Amino acid sequence: MPAAAAVAVGVIAMGALAPPAAFATARPDAVQQGLSRLVRSDGVPAALASVKDRDGRTRTYTAGVGDLATGSKVPRDGQVRIGSNTKTFTAVVVLQLVGEGKIGLDDKVDTYLPDLVRGEGIDGRHITVRQLLQHTSGLPNYVKYLGDDVRTYDPLDLLGIALQHKADFAPGEKWGYSNTNYVLAGLIIQKVTDHPLAEEIDQRIIKRIGLRHTYFPAPGDVTIREPHPKGYYQDSAGAPLRDGTELDPSWGWAAGQMISTNSDLNRFFTALLTPGSLLPEAQLAQMRTTVPAGFPFASGARYGLGLVSTPLSCGRGVYWGHGGSTTGYETRGGATDGGRAVNIAVTIQPTDKATMKRVERLVDTALCR
Repeated sequence: MPAAAAVAVGVIAMGALAPPAAFATARPDAVQQGLSRLVRSDGVPAALASVKDRDGRTRTYTAGVGDLATGSKVPRDGQVRIGSNTKTFTAVVVLQLVGEGKIGLDDKVDTYLPDLVRGEGIDGRHITVRQLLQHTSGLPNYVKYLGDDVRTYDPLDLLGIALQHKADFAPGEKWGYSNTNYVLAGLIIQKVTDHPLAEEIDQRIIKRIGLRHTYFPAPGDVTIREPHPKGYYQDSAGAPLRDGTELDPSWGWAAGQMISTNSDLNRFFTALLTPGSLLPEAQLAQMRTTVPAGFPFASGARYGLGLVSTPLSCGRGVYWGHGGSTTGYETRGGATDGGRAVNIAVTIQPTDKATMKRVERLVDTALCR
């Protein structure tokens, strides 16, 4: 499948899979009913969820089938491609480096990548690190221009594609979602640390908080390591479902390359909201300083530095997460300051916006229980 088609509409641990400390639920509840409805009425092949209460107890849920060809069960808490949730991991590493005095949020991109970012209306001497993380740089989104060229990409390839196009707006003028921002953030991390981005994410986040089923696949690695439901896509609305599970993830890099589970994502976002766990209080406050966001996020969403706040319908404030979209998989969810966390994955990129609204409403329902 063309990579552009995979994410143009979306935001874009080794070891045997063992469910987290989960407790079974014998009777259908709102989450189970919601997942089943997504399969039955919206036609998603499979839906998975993990719900953590404020006491740390976790329920995992599944609906549908893990493989349409064989009818096999959905692996409980199976691995999925998490798409643009990767951006939050990248932002955390940048903010850790800010806390260490190695990066300044209001430094210009040229401070770290001199003369690299130039184009029509584009100048790295006028774009700040903060604007990259908050999507206020005006940089064009390379994903729109990937076309049918399915191959392994180097980050500089992705940046080069973006720089062939003019800026969407002047830096700081407004908000506009662009994966190019996070490619540059990843390049800055590598320049400052002299280590690969995947290594920094692994050491600074994955190992630090014990995400046993989360990893950054290597370019060209088309597989998903642990038990997982297959992911599907359609060439157009109403077209037959096709298996898109195996793909080269390098088109996403710092913006969308990672693989995880719903329960690991819950653990990540819960740790992130705990000052001192992943970020010092000062950097966490910067991350949570938001501006109004538009497509592809839910109504009322606001974007911080790689972190999105979404209002809860029950009046309990907001939850913090990101969400991701990539070939075969959509994920939505996040955590509250009160300690609850929910992540939901479906094994197709829905072409119907109403389906995604139902997924988002189910996240809201689970967090408001």
